Amino acid sequence: MKSVVVTGVSTGIGHGATRVLIDKGLHVFGSVRKQADADRLAAEFGDNFTPLLFDVTDEAAIGRAALQVRDALDGETLFGLVNNAGVAAPGPMLEMDPREFHQQLAINLEGPFLVVQAFAPLLGVDDSLKGEPGRIINISSIAGVRALPFLGAYAASKFGLEGYSEALRRELLLFGIDVVVIGPGPVKTSIWDKAEEIDTSRYENSPYAPLLERFQKAFVIKGRNGYSQERLGQLIHKALTTPRPKVRYAAVKSGIVEKLMLALAPPRMIDRVIGKAVGLLPDK
Repeated sequence: MKSVVVTGVSTGIGHGATRVLIDKGLHVFGSVRKQADADRLAAEFGDNFTPLLFDVTDEAAIGRAALQVRDALDGETLFGLVNNAGVAAPGPMLEMDPREFHQQLAINLEGPFLVVQAFAPLLGVDDSLKGEPGRIINISSIAGVRALPFLGAYAASKFGLEGYSEALRRELLLFGIDVVVIGPGPVKTSIWDKAEEIDTSRYENSPYAPLLERFQKAFVIKGRNGYSQERLGQLIHKALTTPRPKVRYAAVKSGIVEKLMLALAPPRMIDRVIGKAVGLLPDK
């Protein structure tokens, strides 16, 4: 049975992808940060799921998990690695706590870097293993190609992930290991319940306060109308298994007018559209 490592499987896209991949006949090693989640998911998914306990910012714990997977593979290569774990916290760039900014880069960008370094030998860098080279899937975002106000830290991490993935894909040509990016728009997960509860009171004296509240409400509504996490799981399976994958897949639920505007309109025009929609520009 082929095996895949997926990070951040306790909820959301990672959870949906785990279900799809197991249903497709793969064994999933899924990372969680809490033992309670490991126990819950092991009971839910059964024998074709193995929990891995690590935070994607903890290099030592990631290394121990890689050794655990190596032992389980018993000399075979790993079929795939899906870097999914991520976090988003909104706030204006001028006033965001630097520690919060760094946390988003640490989890969303440095995390995949550390995970890839630990698991790359199992994907085929170690030529003593038997089997074909594996494939890396990095879960980016629409925010990796287009940044929205109040999501600057998240966008910075995802723009960085896109660049990292491109360089990595070219470096790994040496080993036959492919790297594919998936950049979804909003996905229907429990993250939107959490997003609705994010405390933005620290910005209550900011000129951005009413605009941030308006943006947060609109973004939550859009998220709850996005693609299902199972659909993203199907796309992840396709990216892992199709013989000649694209270098990037977008899963963005938008109308033809919006797609055309984003593809053809000058950036300054898009600035004005977004600025008026959020309230950053006078509605004149």
